Order: sequence, then structure tokens, then C-alpha cells
Amino acid sequence: MGRVSGQAMIAVDVDGTQANRFTRVTLGLDAEIQTNIDNVVLGETSDGSDVQIAQLSLGHISNDATRIQLDGQTYALNEIVPFVGSNPYFELAEQEGEVIGFRMGLNQARGTLSGDIASFSGNLGINLEDGSGNVVAARLFDNTGTATHSRATHIGLDDAATDCSAGVQCSALSNFKTLDIGTRNEDGSVGYAQELFIAFQKDAVQWQSNTEGGTPIDAAAGVFFNVPTAMKLDLQTLEQGIPRARTEYIDRGLGLF
Repeated sequence: MGRVSGQAMIAVDVDGTQANRFTRVTLGLDAEIQTNIDNVVLGETSDGSDVQIAQLSLGHISNDATRIQLDGQTYALNEIVPFVGSNPYFELAEQEGEVIGFRMGLNQARGTLSGDIASFSGNLGINLEDGSGNVVAARLFDNTGTATHSRATHIGLDDAATDCSAGVQCSALSNFKTLDIGTRNEDGSVGYAQELFIAFQKDAVQWQSNTEGGTPIDAAAGVFFNVPTAMKLDLQTLEQGIPRARTEYIDRGLGLF
């Protein structure tokens, strides 16, 4: 074995201190998928859900053979444009010997995520171009127009002119039918995102960033969905919303065809 080199199928990493420890198990796998889920409801209580997404899909089906997709390629009509994920992992957060959080994610992810978002808790990495041409991070809002990372229903600019009830500089999350997962490069191409994960915690957890030198991600108690996208939108696109990519071969009248 002294002359053999390679990478393990499963890697286990332990980080942090004795009081605050993180244990991660990473699988050396690559996957290309196109999958549909009727309904995802997480963190449900009597007054709502942390995450609620109907008709969730990863990847889509090409309906335009000339369109350049996120991976820089074109696909024939009816060909699957896969969601690509690499090195999936799950991680435990411990505090004073007690497990207080669990997350699972992908070290690399690129592709489309589609769905009807009714409630969202976490980060949704979309950049917006305001009326002056400045590019800022979008903010999540609840149905009263209050900025929040918990059970949000709207997304928009965080300034005095924003009015989610009137659709001014703000849109319901349900209008964003398809999101482009990835990171936008300077040349306009889309690279792999490293921070796609979903976490569950009984207490607030500061999850470590997967990017070198990246900022830790604060997750409140409950469900936390971290969705990095390669999307930069102007105000008109924000207010009009984004149509859904095709995710089914048969038209069942559900808006998925």
C-alpha cells in the first residue's frame, strides 16, 4: 500500500473546539439529475412552515435548442439539462457534547431549482440592480413587509420606497418559479456554488463556510435553506417574476410542461 495514492470514498473531518465541535462526513460522489417532488414542507407548526415549496424540481428539460444553458452548452429539444452536484456531505454541530444542529449539502452545485415557494427560511442569494444602477443583495420579507430570514414570503430591495403589498421593488417568492444555482463569473459564465445546503438546528448555529476565507453563515433555530444563485436582476424582472423552466415531458395542466 505504500505505493498507492488516491482519495477516499468517504472522508470524515472534525473541526472546532471541545465546546463547539463540527463533524462532517463527505462522500466522493458526482451526480447529474433531473427530479421532481410534489411538495416539500419542513418545520411545520400550527402557524406555518419554515420551508414550503410545491412542485420542487432540480434540473429541467430543454425547450430551446439554441439556448446556452448554465454549463455553457446547448441541448437538443426534449433533452434533460441536469442539475449537477459533487461531493455531498452531512455535518453535525455539537455544543458541550450535545448535538444541536445537522446540515446536508453539496460542495459543488450547478443547475436550476424550480418550485412554487410559499414560505422560505434561510438565505436566497440573488443580486438586484436598483434604479441608480447599484447592485445590492436582495432581502427577504414576510407578508407584513418586515425584513426577515424566517418564513419569508417576498423578496426585494431593502429601502424606503419598497412596498411588497403593492409590488414596488418587491415580488412574492412564488413569482420566482426557477432559480439558477451557481456562481456568476466575471466573463458571464456560471461556475459551481459551494454553499448549497439545508440545515436543521434546535439552537442558533454559525455554520462554517465551504469557501476558503468565506464568511460563516448564521442559522437561527429551525430549518435554514441556503440557496446560492448566479442571478442578477433589474427591477422590472424583479417585479414581473421569473417563469418556470420545463420540468415534465407530459402536460398535466400544472404549469410544469
